[in-house]
Amino acid sequence: MASIIKEITIDAPADAVWDAVADFGAVHRRFAPGFVTNVEVIPGARMVTFGDGTVAKELFLGVDHDQRRLAYSIDSERLAHHSASFQVVDAGAGQSRLIWTADVLPDAMGAYLSERMDAGLVSAGATLGRVPA
Repeated sequence: MASIIKEITIDAPADAVWDAVADFGAVHRRFAPGFVTNVEVIPGARMVTFGDGTVAKELFLGVDHDQRRLAYSIDSERLAHHSASFQVVDAGAGQSRLIWTADVLPDAMGAYLSERMDAGLVSAGATLGRVPA
């Protein structure tokens, strides 16, 4: 199984970043606009439209507000398994760390998803870095 772990530092407080990350239906407005262009919330999931036109069904697995962690899974014929999470950690001095972890099968999809995660984090870092302190 390919395990992908990405992390960025954001120049915004953890509580503010977490508020945006935890807003499951607002990825296209509050988390990664441009990378994600639309989200339709459906029971237990969201349909995410990406900037390149790709659509993915992301199943909501759970949220832990105390740990600032949100978990989801992608339901796709291309993936035998996918589970992912975002976690926001207070980095001090008004900054936070955003950690995005994904486990995926088949392994061959790892490189593709890693590239997509990198692109998503570029958008997220720029957007979340504008969150007022």
